[in-house]
Amino acid sequence: MGMFDNLSDKLNSVFKRLKGHGKLTEKNIEAGLKEVRMALLEADVHYRVVKKFIADIKARSLGAEVMESMTPGHQVIKIVNDELTELMGAHHEDLNISGEKPVSIMLVGLQGSGKTTTAGKLSVFLRKNGKKPYLVPADVYRPAAIDQLKKLGTQLDVPVFSSTTDMNPVDICKDARIAAQQAGCDTLLLDTAGRLHIDEELMAELVNIRDAVQPSDILLVADAMTGQDAVNIAQSFDSALDIGGIVLTKMDGDARGGAALSIKAVTGKPVKFIGVGEKLSALEPFHPDRMSSRILGMGDMLSFIEKAQTVVDEKKAAELGKKIRKSQFTLEDFRDQMVQVRKMGSIKDLLKMIPGIGNSKQIKNLDVDEKELVRVEAIINSMTPQERNKHTIINGNRRKRIARGSGTRVQDVNKLLKNYIQVQKMLKKFNKGGMRGIPRDMLPF
Repeated sequence: MGMFDNLSDKLNSVFKRLKGHGKLTEKNIEAGLKEVRMALLEADVHYRVVKKFIADIKARSLGAEVMESMTPGHQVIKIVNDELTELMGAHHEDLNISGEKPVSIMLVGLQGSGKTTTAGKLSVFLRKNGKKPYLVPADVYRPAAIDQLKKLGTQLDVPVFSSTTDMNPVDICKDARIAAQQAGCDTLLLDTAGRLHIDEELMAELVNIRDAVQPSDILLVADAMTGQDAVNIAQSFDSALDIGGIVLTKMDGDARGGAALSIKAVTGKPVKFIGVGEKLSALEPFHPDRMSSRILGMGDMLSFIEKAQTVVDEKKAAELGKKIRKSQFTLEDFRDQMVQVRKMGSIKDLLKMIPGIGNSKQIKNLDVDEKELVRVEAIINSMTPQERNKHTIINGNRRKRIARGSGTRVQDVNKLLKNYIQVQKMLKKFNKGGMRGIPRDMLPF
């Protein structure tokens, strides 16, 4: 996650030094914590939050669990991990969608925070979880906001209430509930108006909508790139509306990220989702423990596995397993694996989630050409079924034809075949016992 790269680097250099000490003393713990404090302040974490956070870690670090430990440096990292998780809310908090159907979820926030896109992303998330979402454009001051939500609805095949700019926002939300019921939908997403800054008129309108529709959840959509401002905005919206949680957008940006670390401690309200990209599927439930692991360079296997589960066809995976065991991994299988990986997102981001790899120098310097995957797919698609099943028949003339058909060069075809043969060799090696010692149920096939 780009936003925390700088903080991760700083914390890791502190931890490296702490692990280097055979025995920890109050002096070297204090020196390490001083650097942690600076790193958090630089990441734009609220100074009061930093002060309490460091005090809590210090108290635990000077206690018996560290001082009597065989590996004191590791214990301090564990403490930082625990406290960081606690700081962000200890555990994931779900959307509140309880109550008489259809329920309403109210999205509030300043203009430009990504409210309308988040409404679209949430409808994708809800549908994946068996819900029938209904989009409601209630921002009558910006015709573009209504148009944008209607376009998103068409793109996603999610029904949208036909609001117009001459309607009253409260009436829109009330009428939309009846329309959603008639359309057989169970969850309304109310995209309310925003302003460039907070004003009384806006808050009064939002309070009127809240009182009229009694939403099951109110989500503040805030731009993570605005750092400390996002925390202040959250406080203002919370004191007027009593929000249920926060969606932090643009978490894939390279700002300092302090909002994600401060917002729960300052407002008492949890971050429920984070926006991690432009795609409409790029919305993740926020898990404090996983985020802490990612920040501390420990990877995030659970999110990696969940991402994989949403795109991997289990039946296909089982068939592939059989083929690998029988050394029948064809170019067609190779292509199918490429497609699955591409569906999961950027390769660099996926590698960062794997423990032990996430913060390595190799990953930071890795320049993954995502277009290469598209090229590979095109080359394999240009082959005949026989060529895909038996690569050894691909001679010079066939290579020229495949290159022409895929709009690539012969050397690209050669490179692909070379890589494929290497993968085949590696799989054969695994089959000859390279996987011995790994429990059977740990293997993907």
